[in-house]
Amino acid sequence: MKEKEKNNRASALRAARYGILIALALVLSYVESQIPFFTFAPGVKPGLTNIVVLTALYKMGGKSAMALNILRIVLVSLLFGGFSAMLYSLAGGMLSTAVMILLKKLDIFSVTAVSIAGGISHNIGQVIVAVFMLNTTGLFWYLAVLWLSGLVAGALTGILGSILVRRLPDKLF
Repeated sequence: MKEKEKNNRASALRAARYGILIALALVLSYVESQIPFFTFAPGVKPGLTNIVVLTALYKMGGKSAMALNILRIVLVSLLFGGFSAMLYSLAGGMLSTAVMILLKKLDIFSVTAVSIAGGISHNIGQVIVAVFMLNTTGLFWYLAVLWLSGLVAGALTGILGSILVRRLPDKLF
C-alpha cells in the first residue's frame, strides 16, 4: 500500500509542476500579446514563453519540455489566436523544441546557445508553414530578418532561462 501512495503522490506532484509551468507560460503569452513591439519586422516577438520551455528542458527533460510546449501552444491558440495561428505556432514550437533537445543532449552548448538555436529554428518552422499555406517560396527571403530576431530573442530568453535553471533547486522538479 505504501508503494501505491508514493506513486500517487509522485503523480500529483508531477501534475502540479506541469500546471504551474503551463500557467506561467499562459501568463507570459498573454503579457507578450499585450505589449506593442515596435520592431523592424512584423510578427517579431521576444518569445518569453521560451523561458518556461528552457526551464522544463533542463529540469524535467526533453519529453516534458515538448509536451509542455505543445499543450501551451494549443491552449494559447484556443484562448488568444485561432487555427492558423496554432499551425504556425506548432510548427515553430515543435521544431525549436526538437532542436533544443538535440543540442542539449550534445552537452557542449550553453543554455543561451541552445535558446538561440531554438529561437532561430522557431522562425524557420513558421516560415515553412507560411510557404505551404500561401503557396509561394518568395517568403524564404524573410528568413534573413527572422534569423536576426531569433538570435536576439533567443539570447535574451536564454540568459533569463539560464539564470532560472541555475537558481531553481532540482528538488522542485
